[in-house]
Amino acid sequence: MTTRTALVTCCDRYMGKAIKQKFEELGINVIAGPSMMLSEQEVNELVANAGDIDILVANLAEPPMTGPVQNIDNENWNLLFDSLVHPLMYLVRAVTPQMLARKRGKIIAVTSAAPLRGIPNNAAYCAARGAQNGFIKAVGLELARSNIQVNAIAQNYINNNTYYPDDILENEKFLEHVKRNVPTRKIGAASETAQLAAYLSREDCSHMVGQIIPLAGGWAT
Repeated sequence: MTTRTALVTCCDRYMGKAIKQKFEELGINVIAGPSMMLSEQEVNELVANAGDIDILVANLAEPPMTGPVQNIDNENWNLLFDSLVHPLMYLVRAVTPQMLARKRGKIIAVTSAAPLRGIPNNAAYCAARGAQNGFIKAVGLELARSNIQVNAIAQNYINNNTYYPDDILENEKFLEHVKRNVPTRKIGAASETAQLAAYLSREDCSHMVGQIIPLAGGWAT
């Protein structure tokens, strides 16, 4: 069997490390993308240097800019869209021609469950993540007819170094918040996201397209 190649972006942030590790366990060749990619040129160079990409994992993260809507700062708003939304489009646009030529490919975006439910005082973050989810849903339906499966893992309350790092898991106040608000009453393991990404990357996962899959312990469904 030919070894497949996955491009996993921002491997040192969010879910990059866990997904990279899981893919490598499965014998997938992983190209680790850089931490930040804000420009179209950076993305195009990354994809061009990667060569044939069978699986794209668009793992993009930026901490939320928490505050009431009347205090949203233009710079913070633009940073969220520049970090989360525009690079996602650049990545998908860059890999699509080669996947169309081969008539196969997997695109997995690691997004957020935040816009599925909404979080007060996080309107800017929800807007950016919502734009990601809307983009993936539309692209998934568009590319399905070409045997390219595009889906998103919309997660929340999962252990990762950007939003829920190890040290917060020892904070009693935070743990009480989790028990009140998350039906599973816990923070999920990063390995669960990696396992889901592994399933979506399987060659026999061919009938799931354009899905925004909540992985949030029941916080969003």
